[in-house]
Formats: sequence, structure tokens, C-alpha cells
Amino acid sequence: MPPRPRPDTSPRPDTRPHSGPPRRRDRRTSLRRKIALLAAAIACLVAAAVGVLVHVWTEHDIRSRAQARAFNSVYAAMDVYRRTGALSDGAALDPAGLPAALRHPADGDRHTAVVDLVEGSLGPSVWAAQRTGGPGSPVLAVQINMGPELSDLPRLDAAMAVASLIALAAATPLAVYGAGLLARRLGRVAETADRIAAGDLDARTGPTGGRDEVADIAVTVDLMADSLAHRLRVERQFTADVAHELRTPVGGLLAAADLLPDGETEDALRARVRDLRALVEDLLEISRLDAGAEQPVRARVPLGEVVREAVRRTGPDTELDTDAASTAETDPRRLERIVGNLVANAHRHGAAPVRVTVDGRTVRVRDHGPGFPEDLLRHGPRRFHTGAAERGSGHGLGLTIAIGQARLLGADLRLANAPDGGAVATLHLPD
Repeated sequence: MPPRPRPDTSPRPDTRPHSGPPRRRDRRTSLRRKIALLAAAIACLVAAAVGVLVHVWTEHDIRSRAQARAFNSVYAAMDVYRRTGALSDGAALDPAGLPAALRHPADGDRHTAVVDLVEGSLGPSVWAAQRTGGPGSPVLAVQINMGPELSDLPRLDAAMAVASLIALAAATPLAVYGAGLLARRLGRVAETADRIAAGDLDARTGPTGGRDEVADIAVTVDLMADSLAHRLRVERQFTADVAHELRTPVGGLLAAADLLPDGETEDALRARVRDLRALVEDLLEISRLDAGAEQPVRARVPLGEVVREAVRRTGPDTELDTDAASTAETDPRRLERIVGNLVANAHRHGAAPVRVTVDGRTVRVRDHGPGFPEDLLRHGPRRFHTGAAERGSGHGLGLTIAIGQARLLGADLRLANAPDGGAVATLHLPD
């Protein structure tokens, strides 16, 4: 059977939480900008609405006053005309420019009409007319020019625009300042949530100032952190107590099992007892990591040799590609533990060939099985949870221990799936 070509071991971009603290995109500047833009937009809308209202109201007032003047002028001119027969106040009899609607007014009634046509120096005008006598008598009319008053409207609009720009220039910095205060308070809450997500159970926001929704959110986050910290500490203490209490009876059980005569049943019993002891030791290791009782012993070691020894102790056949010149300052015992767990996890839950590559300070473990479940990539490994039935049996402690030991070494352990299938675990040791 021809050798199987080696697929590309480059992993897909990792999307799950890893051994380092989660990175949160800073949105405070964006929030400040959005609030400032919203305030500026509101100021512009208010200024535009006020400008339009002032323009419409002023134009309506000019026309109303012109109509009133026209009415009064016709009344006064008609009184003078009837008493003296003379024309006054700019009145005329049957003028040529009189609108057609006013050429036949009802007897004794005064009527007005607006003409927006601009002719020469005359702008929009208001005409008022009244018949001087019975039917067929001349019509006395007065024209009131609204051009001078209406010509002031553009200057009024310009003044309103300048005032709006000044108001906008004053409102925007105030909005930016207010948004900055809000963003800083929200930022404190977000930083606290980030620290809690990264494992700092003692992180608290504290007083944020004010008695508003932001203060309520801060108090709620702190109460949530208190509750979460208490529950996690109880859980960790329970795990440590159970593992510690089981260690002695399991040790005695293993010693008793070794005294049994050789046989198929006895060998199976001894294997199960050894598995139980390994589980207890894993639980004790996790409890020590949770309690912060572990301290690395660092030394400059040849990285390739340490990885080779870890692969050899794992047992199953594993392809190994090491860089002989690579060295790293780390704890070799813990590094062997990490690599051993990753290789054992690849053989147990993945499929051959399993390949370990050392490139500089990066160690990559690749298998060709179904890959990591999406739930594990999103949320990280969980104790006593293998993620998917097709990944086989297990307690879900191997990856948990590997990530805990990597965090202790200051290393970055990322889990991902390769584009062509298979799980990829990448460990990058610090400089």
C-alpha cells in the first residue's frame, strides 16, 4: 500500500478561549463617537426644524401684515374718495395691474389677492380692492409691495444657519465629554468582566459614581462575580477533598490487586484499578492547579529531546519531526506532561497518523480524526466532558490539565481543526 501523503498541518484560525486571557475589542472610542454623532445629528435636526419654522412663520407674518395694511389702506382711501373725490394712500381706480379676481368685487366689500409675480422693482404684492358705488362703478385698489420685507428672509436664514453651527460646535464637545464619562464607566465594568473571564475571581468593579443604569450594571457584575467565585471555590474544594480521600483507599486497592494470581479476570481488574488511580491523580493535579499551589522549576533544555521523551512515554506510534537546535527555558517535567496529554488525546479521540512537530519554540500535535467538536472550540475543554460521542471514551481531564500546565508556564495553547480534517493543538512557549 503506497505511503499516505502528509496533509498540510496549518490549522484553521482558532476561535475558542485559550490559555491566555481573552482579548476583547475596545469599543469605548466607538461608543464615544456614536454618542457624539447622535448628539450632533439631533442638534442639526433641531436647528433645521427651528430654522424652517422661523422661516415659514416670518413669511406668513409678512403676508398677514401686508394684507392688513392693504385692507386699512383701501378703507382709508375709500373714505377720502367718497368725501373729496380725491385718491390717497397710493390708491388707483381700475389700475391696469389689478388681478382679474378683484375687477368685479361685490358691492361694498373689500377683497384682497396676493400676486407673487416680480416685475421690475416690485416684488410679491398684496392687492386690496373695493367698488366705489353700484354695479359698473370704478374699482378702487391699493397695491402693497412685500418685496423689501421678503428680501430680509435670506439674511434671516443665514443668521439661523450661523447660530445653528455655533450651537453645534458647542454641543459636540459637550457630547464627546459626556460620552467619554459614560464610556470610561462602562469600560471599568467591561474590564472587570474580562478579568473574571480570564480566571481572576477576585476582580471587582467597585463604585462607578452616579445612581444610574451603569452603576446598577457594575453592582450586578460584582454580585455575579461573588456568586461565581463562591461556587467555583466550593467546587474546587470538593474536587480536592474527593481526590484526597480516594487516594489512600485506591492505593490500598491497587496493592491488593497486585497480590491476585495471574489470570484474564485479574489482569482486567488490575487495569481498571490503575485507571482509577490515574483518575485520582489527575483530579489531585487539577485541584493543585486551581489552588495555585504549583510552581514551575525552569531550566534551559533542548526542546526536541524533551518532546521526544514525552512521545516515547506515551506508547502508541507517533510521527515526530523535531528541530534539534531548538532550546527553551521551561519546566521540562510540566512540558512533558502537556505534550504527553496532547498526544494521548490525539490517539484516543483522533485517528492515525498522529504527528508531532517542533519548530522553534512551537510544538504542534496533529491527528487525522474527526477534529475537535465545535462546542469545545468555542468554550474550551470541560472536565468529564469529551465533547462528542464519536471522539471516544475519556474523562475530559487531559486537555484541562494541559491548558492548566501551559498557563502555569506562561505558554499559549490553542486548539483548532485543520482545513482538511483532523485536530491540531499548537503550544507556543514564551521567549
